[in-house]
Amino acid sequence: MYHVIAATTNPAKINAIAQAFEDIFGADAFRIEGVDVDSGVSAQPIGNLETRTGARHRVISARQVRPEADFWVGIEAGIEDNMTFAWMVIENMHQRGESRSASLMLPEIILQEINQGSELGDEMEKLSGIAEVKRKGGAIGIFTAGKLTRTSVYHQALVLALAPFHNVIYQTRSQTH
Repeated sequence: MYHVIAATTNPAKINAIAQAFEDIFGADAFRIEGVDVDSGVSAQPIGNLETRTGARHRVISARQVRPEADFWVGIEAGIEDNMTFAWMVIENMHQRGESRSASLMLPEIILQEINQGSELGDEMEKLSGIAEVKRKGGAIGIFTAGKLTRTSVYHQALVLALAPFHNVIYQTRSQTH
């Protein structure tokens, strides 16, 4: 049974990780443990690079906290231009898989506050009245009327990030170096 470390305690992210690992390895093939680690980037990452760095740093930190695990998974949500998205980083002892989630265009009223230093989750709480919305459906859930959620969008990207761990083509080395 794989020991999977989620570099988060956010239930929306942990649920997405659990669904992806279940899809790829089966329901009884893993157990997930969430750990609270720092992203090493700002509370509201801006841009592709800072967001990807945050996900990678979460994995590095999780590996330090639980070095005995089989997999470490980092998810970092960020904002680029007028969109929210997230990076998924999955590592085991031998390789890394990465994927970027789908993006959601944000309304100008929220972008103005983010540009003033606010976090998306805080702005969504103010506008929706839903406490800890980022630990639930998030902005994605609110703006899609629940058709998609943070968990469902992250799940898809996590399945993509898991491809190197189960598809033999990723393990095939070129014979013509």
